[in-house]
Amino acid sequence: MTNETAPVIYRDTVRSEWVDYNGHLRDAFYMLIYSYATDALLDAIGLDAAAREARGRSLYTLEAHLNYLHEIKEGAHVRVEVRVIEHDAKRVRLYLEMFAGDLDDARAAPVSASEQLLLHVDRSGPRAAAFDADVFARVAALCAASAGFAPRHAARAISLAPR
Repeated sequence: MTNETAPVIYRDTVRSEWVDYNGHLRDAFYMLIYSYATDALLDAIGLDAAAREARGRSLYTLEAHLNYLHEIKEGAHVRVEVRVIEHDAKRVRLYLEMFAGDLDDARAAPVSASEQLLLHVDRSGPRAAAFDADVFARVAALCAASAGFAPRHAARAISLAPR
């Protein structure tokens, strides 16, 4: 990533095999797109495929929350913005928003949002491991770049209680 102040961006297009009987993106494929966006984050922090292999390290998802805000249909162009909103020596908390339509429209409302907690893992165990210094520095820079950002759909719980 060349611009340390921008969120990590992942772009894709809703494929026909991802569309359900209602004519819109099947719920599971929102998470697939978020998974691909998380891969883009791994690349940005220095844990691309070659580095994961060489270091024997990766990130594992511990928890994920997903908000479906608007339906999207086959052929829709989507953009996912990935932000690091919190981290420590071994974990990173992400906030991801998916947008559809004009990929350059900064005013667009998200069609979905996800909050995720990832753990840095030494795959030889597997066991939790502290980030290597260079990876930690990139994670910290992405987190600092998100300072002041207010995740609209984070830290939510599922409940039938009135809001």
